[in-house]
Amino acid sequence: MAEKQWAGTTWGSGRLHLWLIRLLKLTDVRLVYAFSAVFVIPVCLCIQSEGRRIIYRYFRERFSYSPLKAAWKTYVNHCLFGQAVVDKFAMYAGKQFKIDIEGYEHFLELAKQKEGFVQLSSHVGNYEIAGYTLTAESKPFNALMFFGEKASVMENRNKMFADKNIRMIAVKDDMSHLFDINRALTDGETVSMPADRIWGSQKVVEETFLGKTAKFPLGPFSVATMKSQKVLAVNVMKTAAKRYKIYVTPLSYDQEASRKEQIQQLARCYVAELERIVRLYPTQWYNYFEFWNEGRS
Repeated sequence: MAEKQWAGTTWGSGRLHLWLIRLLKLTDVRLVYAFSAVFVIPVCLCIQSEGRRIIYRYFRERFSYSPLKAAWKTYVNHCLFGQAVVDKFAMYAGKQFKIDIEGYEHFLELAKQKEGFVQLSSHVGNYEIAGYTLTAESKPFNALMFFGEKASVMENRNKMFADKNIRMIAVKDDMSHLFDINRALTDGETVSMPADRIWGSQKVVEETFLGKTAKFPLGPFSVATMKSQKVLAVNVMKTAAKRYKIYVTPLSYDQEASRKEQIQQLARCYVAELERIVRLYPTQWYNYFEFWNEGRS
């Protein structure tokens, strides 16, 4: 799959990241949004032609938009992705966003139990914002993150997470992160994993998503069902310049079924929730690779 070409890192050098953080300490994020929309995004659309074509086809084929509407939505999509990146650094700079939460009671219920649970995320909206909001003092939160992320980003994440009982588990080629995940769940902690991108393993589960069969990584669903863990889908969507809405949705599966059927049921439930969110916020889909394989209907 073309996804293997994704580097998994935030664009830009450490010096650029530091400059952006300093700028955002003094500047309203909306000014940075405007500058990006006028001067940065058009250039990116010209340079990143493959990503532009993929998202254009996503709007044309998955939502049946007209060519003109699909072109406009492609531009909006890139602007919103840029805003998501800016917002991440704005948080590092100390900026605050208004957060609304739908389904918060589901998180609180699981957070107070002694057993661990799994949160499944997706590359839509701005999931990192949830890391600063959905926390429990009594239950450590372990977030699976790409090992190759830039040091400047990891350093800022560590600072933001320092007093929030959050740990990061680095995804490694030798798959040793699976031992950390197992340890966390055994100890009754929370583990957060993205479930819409295939990382190292080629083991997949296929489900119909937005009208066409797509491949999802088997790993997150296998981990969740291994110990019959409770599972939440958490998506964090931008609703205004300085506002986000977190959707917390329980995902169910039959714990008495065979392991294979449990995995399939959980995957189906996750994909159904992801489709619901993407239909609500189609321009906040940030998977810039051929998600439906050949990308053709």
